[in-house]
Order: sequence, then structure tokens, then C-alpha cells
Amino acid sequence: MREAASIPCWGAAVVEPLLRTDGLIKRFGGLVATDTVSIDVRPGEIHALIGPNGAGKTTLVSQLTGSLAPDAGTIHFAGRDVTRLPTHARVRLGLARSFQITSVLREFTALENVALAVQAHAGHSFRFLADARRDERLRGPARLGLEAVGLGARAETLAATLSHGEQRQLEIAMALAGDPKLLLLDEPMAGMGGEESQRMIGFLRVLKSKRAMLLIEHDMDAVFQLADRITVLVYGRAIASGTPGEIRANAEVRQAYLGEEVA
Repeated sequence: MREAASIPCWGAAVVEPLLRTDGLIKRFGGLVATDTVSIDVRPGEIHALIGPNGAGKTTLVSQLTGSLAPDAGTIHFAGRDVTRLPTHARVRLGLARSFQITSVLREFTALENVALAVQAHAGHSFRFLADARRDERLRGPARLGLEAVGLGARAETLAATLSHGEQRQLEIAMALAGDPKLLLLDEPMAGMGGEESQRMIGFLRVLKSKRAMLLIEHDMDAVFQLADRITVLVYGRAIASGTPGEIRANAEVRQAYLGEEVA
């Protein structure tokens, strides 16, 4: 009798990853910062990347964005090999990043910040800052971006006077200005209190229906609330990848990162 496992399932749809890395290696002298890391992010999912400080998370993300070239391995995004593409070319393909430290222009309003991001993605020169602050062709899409992240009512508020959580939302609105396929979110909950973190979690949960995300985050409550899959990095090596339930049940992860004793 033929085993069921050997019978092809013709109706099963294979979902191609939006982002895939194969065997990424990055060395700094004798230190292996990423050690043959292979991960993927599928359309419409939040894939969380966790690990202790020094695990290689920032190095991995820098390779994904093109600011750091891998010593070995490949990166595919949106069906293309982007391993050697510069950062701006990856942005044009639909890869956007928010940073661990907010990068908003504090002396500008929320609307002006997003209008400048729209201007940059549209290919206009940053030499004409006044145009971005007054041009309705830029301000219109900027208003939509602010509404998308829940800051529509704060459009004319100076960024410097926004709360920390609102500044993180503003930064995501700026990243969304280019209509990316994938958001790389670097610790979006960093520095937030419990109430702000829950608001951000709710926002990202809604955004998930429209954008795939790679989430780098130390807040484990946020990770387990948001992630469809989780990859754990320790000393540059991906020691486990799976659903939140699988990661919680993984003895190596519990011992190496989650701080639990394994009987």
C-alpha cells in the first residue's frame, strides 16, 4: 500500500516567501555575527526575530536592508536576488525599515514629517523643504498616512510634543509613505509604558492585514501576542524557528533565552 505521505496534494497552494535568506554569514574579525542564518517572511505575516543582546539581530537586519554586505549567503526579496543590491534599490522594491531610536524631525509637525517622506519616495529633492510643507500633492497622501496609523487628529502637532508612542507611530507612517511590501520594525515598543505598548500592539495587529512585517523586539508579551512565527538568534545562530507555541515548548530556547529552567 502506498503511504499517504507520498501522495501529492494537488490542491495545496504553495506560498512563496516575500523575503528569504539562505545561509547568511557575517564576520567581524574572529567574531561570527551571523552564522549561516536562514529565515523567511511570508506575505501577510508577522515574523518576530528575538534573542539576547549581541545575538546578531542588528547585523542581520543591516544585511537585509543593504547597509551591510554578507560574507556568504543570499537574500531574496519579492522574487529577486537582492544580495548585492544597494539600499535604495531595495527600498524601491518595497522594503522599509523603522529604527530602534526614533528618527522624526522634531521641529516639524507630524504632517510635515510624513510629507517629507512622501516627497523622498516620489523622487523629489530634499532641497525644496518648503514645497513638501505646503504642496497639497504631498500633504494629501501624508494625511492618509497619519490616519492609517491613528494620528489623523495630530497632523498639525509638532513632533517634539508627541508622546514617545506617538512618535513611533509617526515613524511607521513615514515608512509606509513608500507603500512597502515588507516592514522591518526594530523594537517599536522600546521605551514605552504598558498602555502605549498595548496601543502599538493593537495598531500593528490591524496593519498586519495589509503589510508583512519582520519584528525585532525584546518585549516578549508583545512578541507572543503579535507573531505568527518566531526565530530565535543566539550568538549569531538561529537555534529555533516556529509558531509561538512551538517556541514556548522548545527546551533549548527556554534555557538559552527565555530564562526558564528545563527539568
